[in-house]
Amino acid sequence: MKSKCCLLITLFVIIAVLPVTAYSEWSGNVSAKASIFKNDALADNQENIYTSFSIQPKYSKAWDDDRQLFGLEVFARANQHTPSTADIRELSWIYTDSEWEFRAGIRKVFWGVTESQHLVDIINQTDFTESFDGEEKLGQPMLNLAIIRDWGTVDIFVLPGFRERRYPHEDARLGLPFSIAEDDARFEADSEEKHIDYAVRWSHYIGDWDFGVSHFYGTSREPRFEKFGNRFIPVYDLINQTGLDVQATIENWLLKLEVIRRDGAGDEFIAATAGFEYSFFDIQSSGVDIGIVTEYLYDDRNSKATNPFQNDTMLGVRLALNDEQSTDALLGVIYDNDGNGTVLSVEANRRIGDDFKLTLNGYLFTETKPEDPVHAYANEDFVELELGFYF
Repeated sequence: MKSKCCLLITLFVIIAVLPVTAYSEWSGNVSAKASIFKNDALADNQENIYTSFSIQPKYSKAWDDDRQLFGLEVFARANQHTPSTADIRELSWIYTDSEWEFRAGIRKVFWGVTESQHLVDIINQTDFTESFDGEEKLGQPMLNLAIIRDWGTVDIFVLPGFRERRYPHEDARLGLPFSIAEDDARFEADSEEKHIDYAVRWSHYIGDWDFGVSHFYGTSREPRFEKFGNRFIPVYDLINQTGLDVQATIENWLLKLEVIRRDGAGDEFIAATAGFEYSFFDIQSSGVDIGIVTEYLYDDRNSKATNPFQNDTMLGVRLALNDEQSTDALLGVIYDNDGNGTVLSVEANRRIGDDFKLTLNGYLFTETKPEDPVHAYANEDFVELELGFYF
């Protein structure tokens, strides 16, 4: 507790000493969430309904004719049945110039274009306590130099301080089907979590085509597990990962591709996600847009893969009403082409007034088989409602 108080004091001191003539802004949200599970829990210590409250304030400040920027974003969630969580998502300083930018501190960086999974997105660690689908990330300490030229942008990253993956508490639903000894995590690097990782990415566009080529060397954000007695210990290997992401916008078509090659954590492997989205705009002059999404997910490790998507097809329908409330929804299904199961999902958002937003998420796991990793969630069908106040 003492260290957290010292950190908060340090943050406010940093804000206070920035130039008083600078432009500054507070924003963020406060939310209440309820997760409701269709089936009774298999474990006695788990519930059917989980509620929680979260706060995510953001502060930004610009000075020196907007060439220098300071950003702060903190996230905290208080849970009813499981321990509360908190994280600094961003605490960074940015200096911008016409042909380069330098960024230092804790930040989140997103790479990727596909809908169903983001293979190339490797800078930040996943926070599974916040999101079942792995979309939520922890802040990552970094130094980042961006070189901006007509032939593209080169981002160079130095990443000190590895962050271990967060998993749901044993009292929570949607956890792994075994107990994880997180405190006994092992690392291939001699310096363990103090190992310095490196990454570089070149991004550019030609006409309707946007693409990025990246390489990462360092501690894998995705652990493998070794069993010792009744304990499963996460092991973080050193890896090399080369990635390619491509997106093309051609009239009503949106073409997407992500490919990675990784070695260092077991055998070398290649994984890819490729697909398209076709949009029907302003259907019958109603203002409604509908998009059809199709993607194929591949991993050449087959049954040895650490995720459930080795030979799967994703089909989805995206709906945007383009109304005053900004109502939108995405209905999706991921079908295992080997016949091992199907995952159905829904994501929907709608503003209420000027300051509130209602979000609905739901998952249904059907016809799963024991040989598929998704079978661990066969009893975990759920719907999640969240009401947020944005300021």
